[in-house]
Amino acid sequence: QVQLVESGGGLVQAGGSLRLSCAASGRIFGSCAGWFRQAPGKVREFVAAILWSDGRTYYSDSVKGRFTISRDIAKNTVYLQMNTLKPEDTAVYYCSVDVGPYSGSYSIKDAYDYWGQGTQVTVSS
Repeated sequence: QVQLVESGGGLVQAGGSLRLSCAASGRIFGSCAGWFRQAPGKVREFVAAILWSDGRTYYSDSVKGRFTISRDIAKNTVYLQMNTLKPEDTAVYYCSVDVGPYSGSYSIKDAYDYWGQGTQVTVSS
């Protein structure tokens, strides 16, 4: 069983930065960790993912160059550094983990086995 606890959300002005953290309990190996977000009235969308084994990263086009996903294996923690935030980044951000053999479906939410409770990020204009 894996439990995920997110932190770091909040209110920030456009152009500002936030760093989200996702601490995982339980063993995570050979897996992928991802961040998704969901704005009011919209579907949950992929933001970024990182392979636990070798650190390869993937990003959606909307955040590429502004967000950075990273992991600390010793702490079983995944981070999302968000820079140059825009009002359209406002959403609830969810951390997720795929603990099975990596399938390559890093942007597909149904590929993930565990989810955090979400943390609100609000960017004011």
